[in-house]
Amino acid sequence: MTQQYNQPDSAPSSQNNGHVPLQTNSPNTDISVQQNTTNTQYTYPIPAFMNAVPQITADSAVVLQGLTCVFGHKYAVNNLNLMVKKGEFFGFLGPNGAGKSTTIKMIVGQVKPTAGAAFVNGIDVWKQPLESRSLLGVLPEKLNLYERLSGREFLRFVGTLYNLPKKEVINRTEELLEVLSLKDDADKMVVDYSVGMRKKIGLAGAIIHRPSILFLDEPFEGVDPISSRIIRNILNELTRNGATIFFSSHIMEIVEKLCTRVGIINQGVLVAEGTLDELRQRAGNTDNQGNASLEDVFFQVVGANVDKGSLSWLEQ
Repeated sequence: MTQQYNQPDSAPSSQNNGHVPLQTNSPNTDISVQQNTTNTQYTYPIPAFMNAVPQITADSAVVLQGLTCVFGHKYAVNNLNLMVKKGEFFGFLGPNGAGKSTTIKMIVGQVKPTAGAAFVNGIDVWKQPLESRSLLGVLPEKLNLYERLSGREFLRFVGTLYNLPKKEVINRTEELLEVLSLKDDADKMVVDYSVGMRKKIGLAGAIIHRPSILFLDEPFEGVDPISSRIIRNILNELTRNGATIFFSSHIMEIVEKLCTRVGIINQGVLVAEGTLDELRQRAGNTDNQGNASLEDVFFQVVGANVDKGSLSWLEQ
């Protein structure tokens, strides 16, 4: 898939002993931070276009321009440039601590970037927060739900917050409860829900207003196989009807089945992006007629050593 990019005016420097002056969102404020310095060796060729700043176009759903987040003296996300087109099912992968959740939080307005900008449907998330958030549905990894409401009350409350007509709120609530197999527990308080039930009620709240862009962070964690299939069907239906899904998960098989394009972040840096076939080709992993799994490509891209998992005291 070909994307349009503008070359950036400048890129972060790695000089000055690894310290980089970084302009924050506050005027006249410079900070100096320590870049990530590890011995990770990337054998995967990173295309030049990934260091370019993407343009906002009529068919772009999410555009990230130099998005950066610094915690203390560490880059959580470092100069991230990315465009996701409308209607795409985009998978966002990375090891633990790579910057996936931080990236999503910056896009949806929960964590303010140190530098850079995030746009949804051409709207600047931080300059037009109310307008941008009305377009979004969000299911975070760590759910903060109104636990003293029942499932039915929670969905009606969320639907009302999005200014849906009362009749529409009631109808959508009941349909979501039915489809997600929560009807029998609809009047239980959310605090008494299992992990999987909480994920499902959280997803229902994220899609009740039919968002243009849906952000999902580990949506299948704790969900049983039957509910997992139902959720996958709902997500596919959303994209068929024009919605964009930005999806983060560690379950490679699900990402491989659902996503039309994948981005991989490691140590705060976007190190790969494209369709699975494109990632295989760039990695030179074309064995077995190019059918290498996403997991294999992922290991190669992040430079993972998966052979160090043996414990000496288990050997006899």
